[in-house]
Amino acid sequence: MPDESIRVWTIRDLMKLTIEHLKQKGFEDARLNVELLLAHALDIQRIQLYLHFDKPLTPEELRRFRALYERRLRHEPVQYIIGSTNFMGLQFKVDANVLIPRPETETLIEQIIIACQRFSGGDPIHILDIGTGSGNIAVSIAKFVKDVSITATDNSRAALDVAEYNAHLHAVGSRIQFIQADIFQETSELTDREYDMVVSNPPYVPQLEWEHLQPEVRNFEPRSAVTDGKDGFTFYRRIIAVLPNILKQGGQIVFEVGYHQAEQLINELRTSGFEQLHAIHDLQGIPRVVSGGWKIQHQPSISLN
Repeated sequence: MPDESIRVWTIRDLMKLTIEHLKQKGFEDARLNVELLLAHALDIQRIQLYLHFDKPLTPEELRRFRALYERRLRHEPVQYIIGSTNFMGLQFKVDANVLIPRPETETLIEQIIIACQRFSGGDPIHILDIGTGSGNIAVSIAKFVKDVSITATDNSRAALDVAEYNAHLHAVGSRIQFIQADIFQETSELTDREYDMVVSNPPYVPQLEWEHLQPEVRNFEPRSAVTDGKDGFTFYRRIIAVLPNILKQGGQIVFEVGYHQAEQLINELRTSGFEQLHAIHDLQGIPRVVSGGWKIQHQPSISLN
């Protein structure tokens, strides 16, 4: 990073230097990283960087950028540094209390929207979002599906604060009820209602894979939102055990899954009485979403204890 006391830096010069520096350090998407950080430091849109290429930066602007840039060099995710990220064409606040929404999760939203189209009638579709995090799933559903009533849960109060902020940011707070709840504990606020659909993007990274993730994830994102510390299926199995108590007959489930997990999850769901199970691939060709329905003629009662 240049010494701001020696020369005047234009946007063009600073971008050229720092993009090349990040590339040399092995960072992917170096140009995008610099664009986001510099636009944030200058409080402008990214496109304005290119409209004002020859604008000289003031010492204060350079100091602000330097502080952000040094955080990125320590592998802190850009999304945490600037405090937001784009998901489904919407801006979401994010901080270290929540998992950063991934592009592949947009496949989950698309399948939820499709599943909502299977319901008819004038009544709202009641959806339970387990492990809402930043609220990106619940807020996106409420934004793009008209007749929904969503209950969004998380065991972290700090995460729910972020999710509630995002719901109000996009003017859908009136259709989402946020509840602090642990799926591994019996919670009457959840079990007293039956849902038309249960959706979740739970912590599914196995412990062995966690140890090899990039430092942006291991050192900065909340571990409990990424991995179950075991084989990656702990949350799926618990949700499957609870589903007969909270999912209406004929109800739908839509889950995000990790690499190589779809087939096993489908087998476990089928054994538990679910049918019309499908694995849907994301844009990278990876089976990313599992969806299915609860058999109408088979609804055993399973204890939450």
